[in-house]
Amino acid sequence: MAGMTPEELTTLNQGTLGERMGIEFVEASTERVVARMPVAGNTQPHGLLHGGASVVLAETLGSIGSAIHAGPDRVTVGLDINATHHRAGRGGWVTGVATPISLGNTLACWEIVISDEDGRRVCTSRITCLIRDRTPGT
Repeated sequence: MAGMTPEELTTLNQGTLGERMGIEFVEASTERVVARMPVAGNTQPHGLLHGGASVVLAETLGSIGSAIHAGPDRVTVGLDINATHHRAGRGGWVTGVATPISLGNTLACWEIVISDEDGRRVCTSRITCLIRDRTPGT
């Protein structure tokens, strides 16, 4: 299926929390969504990557993938997200890779693996999004 270019995603991300957190898109399609985020500026008081920042990255990736799957005449909203934090992100960038678990007509579920620059898993997340018809006029 068709995806979106990093440039299209950057435009879509303008003015969002993802932009504020420095999320940069690499690729996006219904098969895979990839983005990276700096650890700097997204830390907790001890200087480590904030767990909530990992969840924001994961939700961004799963939501984008779900929206691409749903198509332009439908909207997606998150229903459930969870995250397991495996190790601390200490610096540099983390990269999230979202792959679909299930892409249906009303639900889309994604697994997101976030890794540090050495390829070590920092977080594993799963998001389920509801797919609805777009309300006319919106």
